Amino acid sequence: MEQKRQKFSEIKAGLDDAESLIRKMDLEARSLQPNVKAVLLAKLREYKSDLNNLKSEHKRLASANSNQAARDDLLESGMADAMSVSANQRGRLMMSTERLNESSDRTKESRRTMLETEELGVSILQDLHQQRQSLLHANDTLHGVDDNISKSKKILTNMSRRMSRNKWIISSIIVVLVVAIALILYFKLSK
Repeated sequence: MEQKRQKFSEIKAGLDDAESLIRKMDLEARSLQPNVKAVLLAKLREYKSDLNNLKSEHKRLASANSNQAARDDLLESGMADAMSVSANQRGRLMMSTERLNESSDRTKESRRTMLETEELGVSILQDLHQQRQSLLHANDTLHGVDDNISKSKKILTNMSRRMSRNKWIISSIIVVLVVAIALILYFKLSK
Protein backbone atom coordinates (compact mmCIF):
# COMPACT_ATOMS: atom_id res chain seq x y z
CA MET A 1 0.00 0.00 0.00
CA GLU A 2 2.84 2.37 0.89
CA GLN A 3 4.49 1.61 -2.45
CA LYS A 4 1.33 2.64 -4.29
CA ARG A 5 1.23 5.95 -2.46
CA GLN A 6 4.88 6.52 -3.28
CA LYS A 7 4.29 5.68 -6.95
CA PHE A 8 1.28 8.01 -7.05
CA SER A 9 3.35 10.83 -5.55
CA GLU A 10 6.15 10.13 -8.07
CA ILE A 11 3.65 10.24 -10.92
CA LYS A 12 2.15 13.45 -9.54
CA ALA A 13 5.65 15.03 -9.36
CA GLY A 14 6.34 13.85 -12.92
CA LEU A 15 3.06 15.37 -14.12
CA ASP A 16 3.89 18.67 -12.39
CA ASP A 17 7.36 18.68 -13.97
CA ALA A 18 5.86 17.95 -17.38
CA GLU A 19 3.36 20.79 -16.94
CA SER A 20 6.17 23.17 -15.96
CA LEU A 21 8.21 22.13 -19.00
CA ILE A 22 5.24 22.59 -21.31
CA ARG A 23 4.69 26.11 -19.89
CA LYS A 24 8.34 26.96 -20.49
CA MET A 25 8.22 25.55 -24.01
CA ASP A 26 5.07 27.55 -24.66
CA LEU A 27 6.81 30.76 -23.61
CA GLU A 28 9.85 29.98 -25.73
CA ALA A 29 7.75 28.98 -28.74
CA ARG A 30 5.78 32.23 -28.62
CA SER A 31 9.01 34.23 -28.93
CA LEU A 32 10.04 32.49 -32.18
CA GLN A 33 9.34 33.39 -35.80
CA PRO A 34 5.73 32.84 -36.96
CA ASN A 35 6.44 29.87 -39.28
CA VAL A 36 8.31 27.92 -36.56
CA LYS A 37 5.97 29.15 -33.82
CA ALA A 38 2.84 27.74 -35.48
CA VAL A 39 4.30 24.22 -35.74
CA LEU A 40 5.61 24.23 -32.18
CA LEU A 41 2.37 25.61 -30.71
CA ALA A 42 0.41 22.85 -32.48
CA LYS A 43 2.68 20.23 -30.93
CA LEU A 44 2.39 21.91 -27.55
CA ARG A 45 -1.42 21.73 -27.78
CA GLU A 46 -1.07 17.96 -28.32
CA TYR A 47 1.23 17.71 -25.32
CA LYS A 48 -1.15 19.74 -23.17
CA SER A 49 -4.03 17.50 -24.22
CA ASP A 50 -2.01 14.37 -23.44
CA LEU A 51 -0.94 15.83 -20.11
CA ASN A 52 -4.54 16.72 -19.18
CA ASN A 53 -5.63 13.18 -20.07
CA LEU A 54 -2.87 11.79 -17.90
CA LYS A 55 -3.83 14.10 -15.02
CA SER A 56 -7.47 13.08 -15.18
CA GLU A 57 -6.43 9.41 -15.37
CA HIS A 58 -4.13 9.94 -12.38
CA LYS A 59 -6.92 11.62 -10.38
CA ARG A 60 -9.30 8.84 -11.28
CA LEU A 61 -6.76 6.21 -10.25
CA ALA A 62 -5.87 8.11 -7.08
CA SER A 63 -9.50 8.37 -6.02
CA ALA A 64 -10.04 4.76 -7.01
CA ASN A 65 -6.93 3.86 -5.01
CA SER A 66 -8.18 5.66 -1.88
CA ASN A 67 -11.58 3.97 -2.33
CA GLN A 68 -9.80 0.65 -2.82
CA ALA A 69 -7.82 1.11 0.39
CA ALA A 70 -11.05 1.67 2.32
CA ARG A 71 -12.58 -1.39 0.66
CA ASP A 72 -9.54 -3.49 1.46
CA ASP A 73 -9.80 -2.53 5.11
CA LEU A 74 -13.48 -3.41 5.20
CA LEU A 75 -13.29 -6.53 3.05
CA GLU A 76 -10.18 -8.36 4.18
CA SER A 77 -11.98 -11.64 3.73
CA GLY A 78 -12.46 -10.97 0.00
CA MET A 79 -8.72 -10.90 -0.68
CA ALA A 80 -9.03 -12.60 -4.07
CA ASP A 81 -11.37 -9.87 -5.34
CA ALA A 82 -9.08 -7.20 -3.97
CA MET A 83 -6.10 -8.78 -5.75
CA SER A 84 -7.91 -8.82 -9.09
CA VAL A 85 -8.97 -5.19 -8.67
CA SER A 86 -5.42 -4.30 -7.60
CA ALA A 87 -4.04 -6.06 -10.70
CA ASN A 88 -6.53 -4.13 -12.84
CA GLN A 89 -5.45 -0.86 -11.22
CA ARG A 90 -1.81 -1.83 -11.57
CA GLY A 91 -2.42 -2.37 -15.28
CA ARG A 92 -4.06 1.04 -15.57
CA LEU A 93 -1.25 2.60 -13.61
CA MET A 94 1.30 0.95 -15.91
CA MET A 95 -0.58 2.33 -18.91
CA SER A 96 -0.61 5.78 -17.33
CA THR A 97 3.09 5.53 -16.59
CA GLU A 98 3.75 4.48 -20.18
CA ARG A 99 1.72 7.43 -21.47
CA LEU A 100 3.62 9.74 -19.14
CA ASN A 101 6.92 8.36 -20.41
CA GLU A 102 5.79 8.87 -24.01
CA SER A 103 4.76 12.42 -23.16
CA SER A 104 8.14 13.01 -21.49
CA ASP A 105 9.88 11.70 -24.61
CA ARG A 106 7.84 14.07 -26.78
CA THR A 107 8.64 16.90 -24.38
CA LYS A 108 12.36 16.08 -24.61
CA GLU A 109 12.15 15.99 -28.40
CA SER A 110 10.39 19.37 -28.43
CA ARG A 111 13.03 20.77 -26.11
CA ARG A 112 15.78 19.45 -28.39
CA THR A 113 14.06 21.03 -31.40
CA MET A 114 13.76 24.32 -29.56
CA LEU A 115 17.45 24.21 -28.58
CA GLU A 116 18.40 23.56 -32.21
CA THR A 117 16.22 26.48 -33.25
CA GLU A 118 17.88 28.66 -30.62
CA GLU A 119 21.35 27.65 -31.89
CA LEU A 120 20.28 28.50 -35.43
CA GLY A 121 19.02 31.89 -34.22
CA VAL A 122 22.32 32.59 -32.47
CA SER A 123 24.22 31.64 -35.64
CA ILE A 124 22.05 33.98 -37.71
CA LEU A 125 22.58 36.79 -35.22
CA GLN A 126 26.35 36.28 -35.41
CA ASP A 127 26.22 36.41 -39.22
CA LEU A 128 24.17 39.59 -39.05
CA HIS A 129 26.67 41.11 -36.62
CA GLN A 130 29.55 40.33 -39.01
CA GLN A 131 27.62 41.84 -41.91
CA ARG A 132 26.93 44.94 -39.81
CA GLN A 133 30.64 45.28 -39.05
CA SER A 134 31.44 44.95 -42.78
CA LEU A 135 28.88 47.62 -43.62
CA LEU A 136 30.26 49.96 -40.96
CA HIS A 137 33.79 49.45 -42.31
CA ALA A 138 32.58 50.14 -45.86
CA ASN A 139 30.80 53.27 -44.59
CA ASP A 140 34.02 54.52 -42.94
CA THR A 141 35.96 53.86 -46.16
CA LEU A 142 33.32 55.74 -48.14
CA HIS A 143 33.61 58.74 -45.81
CA GLY A 144 37.39 58.69 -46.32
CA VAL A 145 36.96 58.62 -50.11
CA ASP A 146 34.38 61.40 -49.89
CA ASP A 147 36.81 63.55 -47.88
CA ASN A 148 39.56 62.93 -50.45
CA ILE A 149 37.20 63.86 -53.30
CA SER A 150 36.27 67.08 -51.50
CA LYS A 151 39.97 67.98 -51.06
CA SER A 152 40.69 67.19 -54.72
CA LYS A 153 37.76 69.34 -55.81
CA LYS A 154 39.09 72.29 -53.78
CA ILE A 155 42.58 71.86 -55.24
CA LEU A 156 41.20 71.69 -58.81
CA THR A 157 39.06 74.78 -58.18
CA ASN A 158 42.11 76.69 -56.90
CA MET A 159 44.17 75.56 -59.90
CA SER A 160 41.43 76.68 -62.28
CA ARG A 161 41.32 80.12 -60.62
CA ARG A 162 45.11 80.47 -60.84
CA MET A 163 45.05 79.48 -64.51
CA SER A 164 42.37 82.08 -65.25
CA ARG A 165 44.31 84.72 -63.34
CA ASN A 166 47.54 83.76 -65.12
CA LYS A 167 45.76 84.01 -68.53
CA TRP A 168 44.60 87.53 -67.66
CA ILE A 169 48.06 88.51 -66.51
CA ILE A 170 49.74 87.10 -69.68
CA SER A 171 47.08 88.70 -71.87
CA SER A 172 47.65 92.04 -70.12
CA ILE A 173 51.44 91.74 -70.58
CA ILE A 174 51.00 90.88 -74.28
CA VAL A 175 48.71 93.88 -74.77
CA VAL A 176 51.20 96.17 -72.97
CA LEU A 177 54.09 94.80 -75.07
CA VAL A 178 52.15 95.21 -78.32
CA VAL A 179 51.27 98.78 -77.35
CA ALA A 180 54.92 99.44 -76.36
CA ILE A 181 56.23 98.02 -79.66
CA ALA A 182 53.67 100.01 -81.56
CA LEU A 183 54.74 103.20 -79.75
CA ILE A 184 58.43 102.46 -80.31
CA LEU A 185 57.85 101.83 -84.01
CA TYR A 186 55.74 104.93 -84.31
CA PHE A 187 58.43 107.12 -82.70
CA LYS A 188 61.22 105.48 -84.72
CA LEU A 189 59.42 105.84 -88.00
CA SER A 190 58.20 109.33 -87.35
CA LYS A 191 61.76 110.74 -86.84
